[in-house]
Amino acid sequence: MLEDKVRQAIQDIRPALQNDGGDIEFVSLAGKNVTVRLVGACAGCPMSQMTLKGGVERYLRNFVDPHLTVVNEP
Repeated sequence: MLEDKVRQAIQDIRPALQNDGGDIEFVSLAGKNVTVRLVGACAGCPMSQMTLKGGVERYLRNFVDPHLTVVNEP
């Protein structure tokens, strides 16, 4: 199931964010749109969009589905 793969991929990348004092939570999956919540240091970081698109979205596209889009729910 796609949602299970997305959740697992998010778990796989959580340690990298936690090392910087932040974290990520899965919120929902609607079609190919993954909604997550960046928390901790990631929530207020000016680089959070880069982390979201260049890190999280790229990882999910490489390992789950190349058509996924990731958005942050504040």
